[in-house]
Parts: sequence; structure tokens; C-alpha cells
Amino acid sequence: MNRRQFLASTAQTGIAVAGSSLLAPRPRARAKDLANGRITVCCTGVKGRGNSLFNSFGAAEDVDVKYVCDIDSAILGSRQGEFESKFNRRPEAISDYRRALDDKQVDALVLGTPDHWHALPTIHACQAGKDCYTEKPDGHNLVEGQVMTAAAKKYGRVVQLGTQARSDPSLHELLAYVKQGVLGRVIMAKAWESMQQKNLGRPADCDPPASIDYDVWLGSAPKRPFNPLRFHGNWRWFFDYGAGDLANDGVHRLDFARWFLEAAVEGAGEKPIGLPRSTSASGGKYYFDDAQEWPDTMLVTYDYPGRLLTYEMRVWAPYPLEGEAEGAAIFGDKGYLIIGGKSWRHFGPKGVLIKEGTRAGDADKAHVRNFLDCMRSRAKPNADLETVGRPSSLLCHMGNIAWRVGRTVKFDYDSYSFVGDDEANALRTRAEYRKPYVLPKVEEV
Repeated sequence: MNRRQFLASTAQTGIAVAGSSLLAPRPRARAKDLANGRITVCCTGVKGRGNSLFNSFGAAEDVDVKYVCDIDSAILGSRQGEFESKFNRRPEAISDYRRALDDKQVDALVLGTPDHWHALPTIHACQAGKDCYTEKPDGHNLVEGQVMTAAAKKYGRVVQLGTQARSDPSLHELLAYVKQGVLGRVIMAKAWESMQQKNLGRPADCDPPASIDYDVWLGSAPKRPFNPLRFHGNWRWFFDYGAGDLANDGVHRLDFARWFLEAAVEGAGEKPIGLPRSTSASGGKYYFDDAQEWPDTMLVTYDYPGRLLTYEMRVWAPYPLEGEAEGAAIFGDKGYLIIGGKSWRHFGPKGVLIKEGTRAGDADKAHVRNFLDCMRSRAKPNADLETVGRPSSLLCHMGNIAWRVGRTVKFDYDSYSFVGDDEANALRTRAEYRKPYVLPKVEEV
């Protein structure tokens, strides 16, 4: 779909090109009885991570993947054929996810799109009466996550964020263990990324591939010349489209740390920690001389009442931290816990190993299954956007903003703004949403 077609379709579907909403709420079809019936989905954005989701939903016995959607026709045709070979079913290929939202048979939208294309499809799905599985983080910025959550609540939709570890059964067993109070009084937690990456270089701008509509791919982001680094895979390293490695891999590790810090506090019989009262960050492009805009080295500190949560990024390091290339640690006065990608270890006083275990590994299918089950029951999923996904994403967005302004920031959750800091508040959202890809206004309920 090209820009002219997009603008034409917006006029036909009630999109306010000059107003505050890209898509007016559509009349919702009568809800299907999903208690025993099959669930019909559209998988959108299937290049990288989205292709894994495409296959996970395709493998679910009670799911019909009716549509596969992508703005890259080369990827779209390839994925359609691969899916048919694997599952003996051929989903319809579309380039505009709104076609699926107009289909009364479709129950959910599955998003593997870049960060800057998380908010609009999620909000539109909720407005159309569809549930949504959205990759992390919750959106490109703080305000997008706020509007996404408001839409999910207003329209009563199930929205699962793609922090898959929340559905790892081995971590739920570990959670119960930690809630026994085995770590004592917990004061600090830490999350880190120490996974060596490559220099991206500085390729020249060029013409976009003939297989894509570059204007639609840009969406709400500013119009810029096409560059291969600001596209498939590498978009996440640029301010316009992603939130750096803090919200790429870091959101998983911070989610671990926050989750198990809360469990340890509960195990010690203390009050819930809530959300941080202030955030500070330092770092920068210290190692790689390339086009990436986000830091390759970073330290973030989240100050809670009586506790600290820290995040460390060293994406140039060829060695692990605490024996794990990426992980989280919870520190108490009776011992500490290390959670890695494949295992966990509990140490007591003087660093004596007390207990260890392995993780279940790939939790994708379990996370998809949890989402599907909650679509039927209408219960909150394991990574519910409001109660799990948004709080962990908030940590990433606040850390990035603290780094960009170069000082400690204090966030007021009632007003959803930084206290006395105009520069930080300007970074809560885009300076301008390029029309017609404007963020809708959804009143919170």
C-alpha cells in the first residue's frame, strides 16, 4: 500500500488526517464465543522476531492464522510460502493490518513490528474489539504506552506484551521459592547486558528497496532519506524508531529484576516496592564508532524507597558478568540470586552455593498459550500490558530520558510527567507525529 492509497483509505475509514486520531473507533462486532471455538489471528510484521511469533501461533492447534501482514512484499511472499510448507495452510497476504481489523472473523492482532509501529496497531485493535499480542517494549515512548494501556482498559481487551519469561514455568517455581524469604531483607537488584555486538559502520543513504513502501514504514517518524541501517533489524539503534538496547534486551532483564525484587520483598513480609521515585543514568558511545545513536555503554539507577535497582549495559564486552552474558541479580542480607538465560543460582553468606536450577528455555509457546487461554477466560495474561508490561517498559523509557538529559529525573505517576523538568517532559513523546500517522487520544477509565 503506498502513501496515496493509505490517505485514501483513511478518508474512507474515518481517520482524522488533521486531527488527533488516526482511526476513529469502529463499531465492534458481537464477540465470538471463544470458550471452545477456534481463535483467528492476523500476524503483522514478520521479518525477524515477528516470524517467530508467526510460527508459534501457526503451531497452536486451536488457532487459524488467517492473515500475514507486512509492508515488505518480498518478506511477505517468502513467509507465506514458508508457512504453507510447514503447516499446510496458506494465510492471506496483506500489507495493511486494518484489513484484518475489519474482518469480523479475526479475534486478535499479533505484532512483531518495530517499536515505532507498536502503538497504533495495538490501539486500533482495541478500538476494533480485537485482543492483541504486542512485542516489547510497550511503545516507542512513554506517552504511547500510556495511550495503549488506556485503549486496552477502555475497550476491555486482553493485551499481552512479549516478555516471554513471564510464562516460563521454571521461573514461576523459582518465584515461589524466593517468596519463602530465602534471601532475607533485600536491598538491591541489578540487571545487565554484556553481549558483544558488532560495529554497524556508516553506510551511505540510498534508494529504498522496491519491495517496500518507505513512507508507510516510517509511519509517525520524521521523513528522512532511506538508509539500510535505519531499516530491517538495525532500526532499534536510532531515536526515531527504537529505544536502544535498554528497551531491546534490557527490558527482559529489568523485568526479571523487578519481578523477583518484588517477590523477595513479599517473602520478607515488607510492603510492595511500587515504582521508582527517581532515575539517573550515565554512559554513551564509548566503544563503537558507527551510526548508532543510543549508548553502547550505560549505567542506570532506579531509586525506590529504601532500595536500589540498577541496569548495566556493556554491549562491546566479550565476557559475561556474574557468569551470565545477560541476566539479573537480587541481593539480600541472607544471600543473593543470579538469574541467567538458561539457569539460576542461589548463594548464601560468603558466596556459598545453596541451590541451583535450569530454566525451561524457550518460553515462546507457553507465552502464546497463556495469551490464547486468557482470550477465552478474559483473565489478565502473564505479561498484561497494564500491570506488567507497562511498568517494565517505563523503566526503559525513564532510563533513556535520564541519559538524554544528563541528570536525575523524578517522575510523577499521577500527572504522568517529570517534576519541574521541561526538557525531560519533551522527551515523553515525539515532538510531532507525522500525518496521518497521528497518535489517537484515548481517555483513561
